[in-house]
Amino acid sequence: MKVFIVGVSGAVGGLLAQDLIARGDEVSGLVRGEQQRVELATRGVEASVGELAEMSAESLAALFSGVDVVVYSAGSNGGARAVTIAIDSEGVVTALEATFLAGTRRFALVSVLPEAGRGQILDADEEFYFAVKKLVDVTVSMSDLEWLILRPSMLVDRAGIGTISLGPAQPHDEISRADVAATLAALLHEPRIGRQILELTQGSTPIVQAVRANIR
Repeated sequence: MKVFIVGVSGAVGGLLAQDLIARGDEVSGLVRGEQQRVELATRGVEASVGELAEMSAESLAALFSGVDVVVYSAGSNGGARAVTIAIDSEGVVTALEATFLAGTRRFALVSVLPEAGRGQILDADEEFYFAVKKLVDVTVSMSDLEWLILRPSMLVDRAGIGTISLGPAQPHDEISRADVAATLAALLHEPRIGRQILELTQGSTPIVQAVRANIR
């Protein structure tokens, strides 16, 4: 499978690339700098250099040509509103349009569990971030593409445990970025899963089994 990852230099995107390459897939992506491109090349990822916020749908479509699925895992993580709009909103919409223009049928978005961060004191920019993520999920869900929206709960940096809880609705908890990447890799390799919003958190079900349980 040929997979293009927008956000391939990020934590989840980088782990996903490793998982897909281990499965024998071809992975390409978009990075902001030449040094990132060179470093990713040593890991088997063919990256193009570009500033996502400045790219048109047509220029992105040229990069997406010939791929089987586009994965959007870039995110602002609730920073300044201008960055949230550029990356979590306009960037997704541009990538969605570019996927259609490129003739690619599958589009996967790494979003966020709506309750993630609840129980903490969120500032106005973080609240804005959650509102934007929800609206973009709506936009993707209205697309004619074979879309998939994955909403992980609070992301943590630790080794994956290989067991999860996955379904249309999950309680707010936490999950390792490694398990998010492994779950997404398994979902991409299950063509019977599409046009679904799936929420993801840590759990006791092996990833492959959890993915198969969501085939419909």
